[in-house]
Amino acid sequence: MGSHYGQFCPVAKAMELLDERWTLLVVRELMMGSRHFNALRRGVPRMSPALLSKRLQTLVRAGVVERWEDGNRVTYRLSPAGRELEPIVEALGRWGIRWVPELGDEDLDPHLLLWDMHRNVDMEAVPDGRTVIACVFPDVPPSARHWWLVITGDGVDVCDEDPGHPVRVTMEASLRTLTRIWRGDLSWEAALRSEALVLHGEPQARRALPRWFTLSTMAGTPRPADGPDPRPEGEGAVAVPVGVGGRG
Repeated sequence: MGSHYGQFCPVAKAMELLDERWTLLVVRELMMGSRHFNALRRGVPRMSPALLSKRLQTLVRAGVVERWEDGNRVTYRLSPAGRELEPIVEALGRWGIRWVPELGDEDLDPHLLLWDMHRNVDMEAVPDGRTVIACVFPDVPPSARHWWLVITGDGVDVCDEDPGHPVRVTMEASLRTLTRIWRGDLSWEAALRSEALVLHGEPQARRALPRWFTLSTMAGTPRPADGPDPRPEGEGAVAVPVGVGGRG
């Protein structure tokens, strides 16, 4: 366990386990379908392998995660107790989209973005056979500028080196622009119209590409500006014009 609050309150007892750094993000990765250590690492690329191993051991001991061995292969999955955390993690994500929308440069990570995109490909919408999508981020260092998604009937792979297959369509945008599209902050249509996102390749593939992805599970979360102030009347709610000190 992490911090000890010395309180009988069940919120305090739960947070003794869950408020350690990275813990809920490991739970998030297990929710998203990662089952093996290396796959979990790709979902938390800035977490050290030693710390990930330690967090998994803690979650296993707490009964939140189950560990299975098949020969030399170890599989992790959420236990019934862990699955009860799913709506809590989802609610935290929706709250973050609504109330903590600011993204600093340190929040942008091409590895994490492409990893999340690869598990949200609509396999029914992508053409049969092999489809390769290239991503170019002109604003990042050359070593992390080019990425590829290779989609086949067996699944989707993320590559940071040219896989050597013909590319059907290339997305060119700043890392911030594609991240905002993925989060639902900016629509595909608006990004293409403003040329913040430029697509290269087969005309049919360029038109179809937005339909090949289902976007982040949080992307459809309504933002505060989309509706009335959530505070009850009489609690000092003040209308703030979008873009003037508010959350546009």
